[in-house]
Amino acid sequence: MTRKTRSLAGVMIAVVGGDAREQEITRQAVAAGATVRCYGFPWPDEGITGAILSPSAADAMWDADCALFPIPGIADDGSLFAPAAARPIVPDADLLRRLAPGAVVILGRADPGLRSAAAEAGVALSEYEDDTELMLLRGPAIVEGVLALAIGNTSVTVHAADVGVVGFGNIGGLLARSLVALGARVHVFARNPVQRAAAYAAGCTPHPLGSLHDVAPGLQMLFSTVPAPVVDEPALQCLPPGSLVVDVAAPPGGVDLAAATALGHRALWARGMGQRAPVTVGRSQWSGIVRRLAAHRETTRERNAHGR
Repeated sequence: MTRKTRSLAGVMIAVVGGDAREQEITRQAVAAGATVRCYGFPWPDEGITGAILSPSAADAMWDADCALFPIPGIADDGSLFAPAAARPIVPDADLLRRLAPGAVVILGRADPGLRSAAAEAGVALSEYEDDTELMLLRGPAIVEGVLALAIGNTSVTVHAADVGVVGFGNIGGLLARSLVALGARVHVFARNPVQRAAAYAAGCTPHPLGSLHDVAPGLQMLFSTVPAPVVDEPALQCLPPGSLVVDVAAPPGGVDLAAATALGHRALWARGMGQRAPVTVGRSQWSGIVRRLAAHRETTRERNAHGR
């Protein structure tokens, strides 16, 4: 899906942290007319035409109107996902004060530390992890990545396998439907009765979340898409030995992976699956980013017009 993008001429954007998706986001921002400074994500050998590679996060963010942080989340130590950074990037109040007055930070999800720092520095936050439209646009790439990971780590086919999917939200629903299309017998576990009805309509066998322990002994694969600790050690003990257990949820995740490994299961955290198709996912993320940036700029103009 594409939308006509308003010109961002005169707007300074800092892209800090991330992976190959941020390369495409940077290209889109440059194409929209923004001045773009970058740091902390893998820089392509050929560079990115029109973008500036900064020597540090602080330099990238200096006087920027908008900072783009990556969607994979913030680590337990408060640092951004930034594999190409020389040292961990912790977006504290001092770093956020590098931004221009009235700036906004746009990212997937903030943690309490970033929210506190943003309030102290007077910087707005705009989070898009719960943007249904954006998540659905990203969803196919994520599901393809999860399926590739699963297929590469099992000795049985998805076809005719008994597979469990915990959660039937945006990603859970797409994953379950894809598994059905591949011929799996899919069991969906969800608290929400409407989600269970939707799973039934999609050709899955729905179950209340609390029945996972009862159904688990008959499963060969289990995928969790719920970002809360719902697949605990007692549930994992009910799975057949050597089952494939895949946590698809964003941090903090939904599976006790350490317990799964200790029990002899093949435990995988399918994080950052959007990297599988960075151009497609980068463009979809940009569509959400640019909407948020436009909304922030409009709000700022209205406040300035009313002297607030």
